[in-house]
Amino acid sequence: MEKRYSEMTEYELNIEIATLREKARKAEQLGIINEYAVLERKIAMAKCYLLNLNDFLPGEIYYIEGAEEEKFKIEYMNGIFAWGCRLSSPDKEEALPVSMLLKIEA
Repeated sequence: MEKRYSEMTEYELNIEIATLREKARKAEQLGIINEYAVLERKIAMAKCYLLNLNDFLPGEIYYIEGAEEEKFKIEYMNGIFAWGCRLSSPDKEEALPVSMLLKIEA
């Protein structure tokens, strides 16, 4: 039975991320776009457990990885997910894994 990411050690998470990256690379090379997207999302989820969740604070604004022109404002945290909205569409609430958020340097 596989472990949940939340139960894995830092070492196990790093091994899992490396394994997922290799599978994603192969899926991309083979043109299996759906599998590639799923593996990329799994990587993002696993990376969350390597981060300090206390570094992500409600009210702060972050760039979104892969869409750096977009900014995301955190309203509240729920586990590894930051709930809030993109500044470009403030009426639409969404949740992003914290590993997809990049600190805006002052």
